[in-house]
Amino acid sequence: MKQQLQQLLTQALQALIDEGVLQSVPSEIRLDHSKDKAQGDFASNIAMVLSKQAKCAPKVLAEKIVDKLANASEINKIEIAGPGFINFFMSQGSNNQVLEDILAKGDTFGLSNIGQDQRVLLEFVSANPTGPLHVGHGRGAAYGATVSNLLRAVGFKVDNEYYVNDAGRQMDILATSVYLRFCDVKVFPDNGYKGDYIFDIAKQISGVEKYDIAKDACKDEKQGGDKEKHIDELIVNCKKALGKDYFKIFRLAIDSILGGIKTDLSEFGIEYQQWFSEQSLVDSGLSKKTVEALQSSDHIYEKDGALWFKTTDFGDDLDRVVVRENGMHTYFASDIAYHLEKFERGYDKIINIWGSDHHGYIARVKASIAALGHDPKKLEILLVQFANLYRGGKKVAMSTRSGSFVTLEELRNEVGNDAARFFYILRKSEQHMDFDLDLAKSKTNENPVFYIQYAHARICSVLKQAQSMDKVPAELSRLTSDMEIALIKELNRYKGILQSSALNYEPHVLAHYLRDLAGEFHSYYNNSEFLVDEAELRSTRLLLISAVKQVLVNGLSILGVSAPQSM
Repeated sequence: MKQQLQQLLTQALQALIDEGVLQSVPSEIRLDHSKDKAQGDFASNIAMVLSKQAKCAPKVLAEKIVDKLANASEINKIEIAGPGFINFFMSQGSNNQVLEDILAKGDTFGLSNIGQDQRVLLEFVSANPTGPLHVGHGRGAAYGATVSNLLRAVGFKVDNEYYVNDAGRQMDILATSVYLRFCDVKVFPDNGYKGDYIFDIAKQISGVEKYDIAKDACKDEKQGGDKEKHIDELIVNCKKALGKDYFKIFRLAIDSILGGIKTDLSEFGIEYQQWFSEQSLVDSGLSKKTVEALQSSDHIYEKDGALWFKTTDFGDDLDRVVVRENGMHTYFASDIAYHLEKFERGYDKIINIWGSDHHGYIARVKASIAALGHDPKKLEILLVQFANLYRGGKKVAMSTRSGSFVTLEELRNEVGNDAARFFYILRKSEQHMDFDLDLAKSKTNENPVFYIQYAHARICSVLKQAQSMDKVPAELSRLTSDMEIALIKELNRYKGILQSSALNYEPHVLAHYLRDLAGEFHSYYNNSEFLVDEAELRSTRLLLISAVKQVLVNGLSILGVSAPQSM
């Protein structure tokens, strides 16, 4: 229906061009679904956009446009509001066409090719493989996967990627922590990884000698020393004592945790086309070559024995170290090389989804892209706030390093994949969210995912009961009640909601739409009979709820949520 109206408006504007009122028509005419039913089905600001070109007031141009639409059978009424908005009230027949469209297109209803097959690289989660995914990572996982689904739904070709931080100091802390648990030390370092999963990995070690690697190390923080220096000396001692066996433990730890992450995400309904290793940047020499390229272009200088990237030349607040005084590359150096590698793969758009605590990292990454001769506007960075978990009205405290956290697997086992996926994307990604476990598990209308799924199950039940009844052609003109008209108008909004959600990276908009659609259906269900004796009316109402069922299935599928036939 929206496309029909846009075509009618285009024809009206072309007529005004022929009369010399206008000189050109915009490539896209904006039409918004009206939030207030009193303002019609759609509203357009086209008269205000073109008033300067027409050399008249927006209201005057709006009247000229309306005159050209006077005979359009698809439109029941047109009103001019405010400074020049045009409100359109569509005819019932025009509104009803969406039902046949939905049932004809089925699973493909709502899909489009706005993206024109542009290639997108979407990186999300990318949590360090130092422990299992926790509930904070879960929000980024659900958000990233749904954004990917949305972009594909509107015609983009999306590759999902996970950047595996399998190099650097945190990995050495992990390996050393595992070895210390293998040695069953009585005093564990303050800065070591303390979760139970470290014990589980340590139990897999065999054929390795046990050494007292803390013997010559400096004091830890609880002993009045420096915890950072203490763990670093433990790492050095561990490597020296174990030799090649150290790398065996290093790989065991990473492979074990990364394997769990892959399984966790797969069971959460999330697939990646590529798992990119940070270590590969070191092994290939790309990280080193990237720093050398920045040096040759005078973007790097030496200070206090370290190499600094002049990110302030590109709007960052401080310059950043890329190579420490000990010759070790920083995480930032690896990130520069990684983003260069991304750009060289030829994607049309690159999207990173990061935790909100990485906000300060955006300027320096974009600075590196510009310094290497690429367009930083090609990279979009979306931020996700971590989730707070509540049980029994009380916040659950979590700390990754101490091992006191709820894993994503535990959350999924408790509330189910559907509730987890839905609750995670129910709020705007950059807003804080409180995940209420009790609500997510409840079988009540207050639980939004249950409310939507229950609408689908109710429709399935009605359609199953109707299978043995006589079937006659539906007559859409019979759909005249306020509830039926409201449902049809809600169905007409789906395609626009889907496109808006995709292009703005806002899954929560689609989630709230599905809840609204379910609400309209439940009201209709509670106040109407479907299996009436009159065959034509029965067929017509069944056609309407079949269309509702299809849109619920389509929308839930994009959100990664199932549509059960019974509950």
